[in-house]
Amino acid sequence: MSDLFIGAVFLALGLIVFYSAWNMPRLETRGVPGYAIPGLVPMILGACLALCGFLLSLRSIRSGDLAAHFRSLEIPALFRSNEMRRLLTMLALALFYTLGMVGRLPFWIATALFTFAVIFIFEYFISDKQHGLARCVTLAAVEGVLVGIAITWIFQDGFLVRLP
Repeated sequence: MSDLFIGAVFLALGLIVFYSAWNMPRLETRGVPGYAIPGLVPMILGACLALCGFLLSLRSIRSGDLAAHFRSLEIPALFRSNEMRRLLTMLALALFYTLGMVGRLPFWIATALFTFAVIFIFEYFISDKQHGLARCVTLAAVEGVLVGIAITWIFQDGFLVRLP
């Protein structure tokens, strides 16, 4: 049942990415060839994601009786599961990063804080194994700083993208 749901989500997300990339400026007036348009890679990735989502849903449909799965689905139990707690935590952190930090803080600091928060929360609070506080803070801080600097450097100097 989860394969059907996740496959449908990936199919929809892939189609949205493909459509958005298709509508990006193609820069014909600047003489940019078709293989170098800005939306080409996201378009290909969106198509691949949509295809994988479709195949995952199709496999789920072929594997058994969907009506029995729907009858046995317990919605309240689904929202109490560890997987849902992880999903909602990640969603909240991603929204806070994109809506609260990016644009208000230098990009590398926002990215470092986001990476720190994700690693720390998932390793210390949500992990199935209990890790020590000092270990989690140290690991999250080191990885946060490295990821923040690396992503900023790659996008600014490698891809020549102006970051907020």
